[in-house]
Amino acid sequence: MIVINFLRSVLHLLFMAVTVVPWALAVVAAAPFLKPDQVYWMCARWLKLAVDGGTVILGIRNQVIGYENLPVGTTAPAVLLVKHQSLWETFSMAALMPHPLAFVFKKELLRVPFFGWAMARMDMIHIDRADGARAFVKVVQQGQRLLDRGTWVIMFPEGTRIDRGQKGVYKTGGTRLAIRTGAPVIPVAVTSAKCWPRKAFIKKPGVVEFSIGKPIPSAGRQADELMAEVEAWIEAEMRRLDPSAYPPEAAETAKV
Repeated sequence: MIVINFLRSVLHLLFMAVTVVPWALAVVAAAPFLKPDQVYWMCARWLKLAVDGGTVILGIRNQVIGYENLPVGTTAPAVLLVKHQSLWETFSMAALMPHPLAFVFKKELLRVPFFGWAMARMDMIHIDRADGARAFVKVVQQGQRLLDRGTWVIMFPEGTRIDRGQKGVYKTGGTRLAIRTGAPVIPVAVTSAKCWPRKAFIKKPGVVEFSIGKPIPSAGRQADELMAEVEAWIEAEMRRLDPSAYPPEAAETAKV
């Protein structure tokens, strides 16, 4: 089975590499003549292609819980705070969400050949972490503009991919943005590491659950207190969705 999964993983990687080159070049060529949302959906279609390829080639299927918790309306704002275990949810969120998304990411990704070049044409929030406090000012300014337009901002509060069954440090950038812009926070738990472990080349077939929590109002809240609520919901939901990844004592602690 390991050999089969290895071959599937190689085939999916080749599939993405072969398809991203012409797609990215088409985005770069077309972007000057398109509106921002049109560029986004053009890129999102390749991400959906990569996810569909993952379903067909790798045997990874997505199951979404809580679609009804998403805001309704073309300009309804939202800051999505998502559990981060692998590259899979980065692709899948764009493929699954009904609204354009703006990821907050480090600008170094723009230098990735083809993929980064296409990302540079999208209306996203890329920051230089060396800028410190000025980077957050940029996040708020661009985030407000995007939210006003109906684009949802998505952030991974742990900042990096986390191993299955583990918890990172939840940083308050997402809740600070929500409070400054008045947008509600929507927590999302993801079990992608069951199939696509952090930094692993070999992927396994299975079901990845995306559980969307109810919107949490940000008005009148403190960033750390709001993030504590987001963290508590996501981590409790992770234990419900993937109980075998957590030792019994961790599950008991979560209940307390």
